[in-house]
Amino acid sequence: MRYTNLRSFQAVARAGGFTAAAAQMGISQPTLTAQIGALEAEFGVLLFHRRNRRVELTETGRDLLAITTRMFAEEKEALEFLEQSRELRTGHLRIAAVGPYHVTAMLAAFNRRYPGVRLSVSLGNSADTLDQLRDYRADVAVLAHIDEDDRLLAIPCRRHPVVVFTRTDHRLAGRPVIRLADLDGERMIVREPGSTTRRAFEAAVAAAGVAPEIVMEIGSREAIREAVIHGLGIGYVSEAEFVPDPSLASMAIADAEIFTYAHVVILRERRASRIVRAFVEVVREMLHPAPAAAPAGGHSIFSPG
Repeated sequence: MRYTNLRSFQAVARAGGFTAAAAQMGISQPTLTAQIGALEAEFGVLLFHRRNRRVELTETGRDLLAITTRMFAEEKEALEFLEQSRELRTGHLRIAAVGPYHVTAMLAAFNRRYPGVRLSVSLGNSADTLDQLRDYRADVAVLAHIDEDDRLLAIPCRRHPVVVFTRTDHRLAGRPVIRLADLDGERMIVREPGSTTRRAFEAAVAAAGVAPEIVMEIGSREAIREAVIHGLGIGYVSEAEFVPDPSLASMAIADAEIFTYAHVVILRERRASRIVRAFVEVVREMLHPAPAAAPAGGHSIFSPG
């Protein structure tokens, strides 16, 4: 079995087609097709269902993809280990986050410490972010909600209350605080079902017996803000993520504790990765700055256990 054929299989599986994969790899499509054909012929398996210009993984292909994903992630980690100097002068850290607000300060602190490390950030909801981490497409995740998962290590970072916001001409505008009952029957614009902010808010209104009218689902905080500005309904967001505007008014919620959280999450198996460890240690120092004369060898989240 040729290693090149496995890499070609991984590329086609990720790209969803031979043409896109060939372009990404910088080789011709006939060459790529021949490599996949050789892999299938050598072991007498079918890895893809060919459907016009698209391909779909067979069950065997899905199982192989899980293996090659782990294998190439470990290869990448080995190469980074060999390429990086003791001071982490080079490398590439991939971060998946639910939004820019919590992660930006972390990126700035890490960049100041390790300016030679390239950073890339992808944004999505909590479910998408965790998928990227579990699939080794991200090295670190910054998100709100963490389900029980023995594969993950989570470091709590921040907690912020959820606020409601409306246009300034809305009947609720001008109040410093509101009660959940004030939202009964109100037109509301919400995030997609995978949003942990939405989950926390809907649990609170359900417990209070309040039933707002959901008129729109939008998978973006920025788009919800624009929809509220245009008078389409009321929105809600973490207090840290509310962006003031002359046409908007935000209100605290008086009778419910609704919070969003930020956690830095890594795969437990990758906690020894030098670049991942460096990022988490930077975050730890942001949360618990050491005294000027602190002794060396402080506590680490990577202690056994």
